[in-house]
Amino acid sequence: MLPAIVVENLPRLTRAIQQLATHPDDDAAYALADELTGITAMVAEKFTNDRTADGIQKAMQLTVGGVSLGLDHALMHEGDLAALDFLVEHGAEHAFQIGFRLIKELSALPEDALVGEYDTDPVYSARRLRDLFIDLCQTDPNENWNGLERYEVMLKQRKEVQAVVRLAGWLRRHNSEGPVSDTDLNAEGVIALAVIFAIEGGGRVVARTGQKEFERFVKAVRKAKPDYEEGWAALVAKVPVQHHPVLLDRIASYRNSCTVIQNIKGRTAMKTLFAELENYAGSELDADYN
Repeated sequence: MLPAIVVENLPRLTRAIQQLATHPDDDAAYALADELTGITAMVAEKFTNDRTADGIQKAMQLTVGGVSLGLDHALMHEGDLAALDFLVEHGAEHAFQIGFRLIKELSALPEDALVGEYDTDPVYSARRLRDLFIDLCQTDPNENWNGLERYEVMLKQRKEVQAVVRLAGWLRRHNSEGPVSDTDLNAEGVIALAVIFAIEGGGRVVARTGQKEFERFVKAVRKAKPDYEEGWAALVAKVPVQHHPVLLDRIASYRNSCTVIQNIKGRTAMKTLFAELENYAGSELDADYN
């Protein structure tokens, strides 16, 4: 078996500093060292512990990652000499601020489709920012690092989650029986209810329901035998176009996999159907009989 080929990919800050060996500039080197020391001291005070050696070392590693993330984002595919030029012209602090702003914007995006009141709590938000900063940016200056790649993957994932949450929010605000304003949100559950109830037709938006309404819905579908595709088309027509990609994706998924939709026309007991609905709607379903 051939040995694996390991491609060296040191942090961009390390690679930029290495350029000083072939492009010496004492003034730039001193200024950069002084600036990096100041950034490290600030990071240690706010994010680690400026009273211990471990805290200072961790702050130094976070500085390397933060500056490198900023350089990678600002320069993309430009070379390491361009990174050194950027540091000389704009300063390491500017690069660090670019990187930290990326982390801050990322931490503001929802991590999953279950949103609670703690997601907007300032203390929780600050802790989430700190944890994400450490997770992405803590790096040894002499070891391989792929912070920008990991950031881009997380950004893509969170934007997809954000699209789901925004669709669920719209459905809640336009719920046919009146807006739903609970703090906690199960975004996938809201969308599942809307897609399932849309098969009845008429373009109603259902983001919250109870057992009594579900029983009415099942009886109506069994009696009228509506065209599911027409019902979904009516729902899509009501929803703003920016939410269509997520909605159409969920319709395509539920068309062939949702057991409620598959079993509703048969002889499946109402109790069984309601239990299946709970699997999709979760906390968005009012299980109390009213």
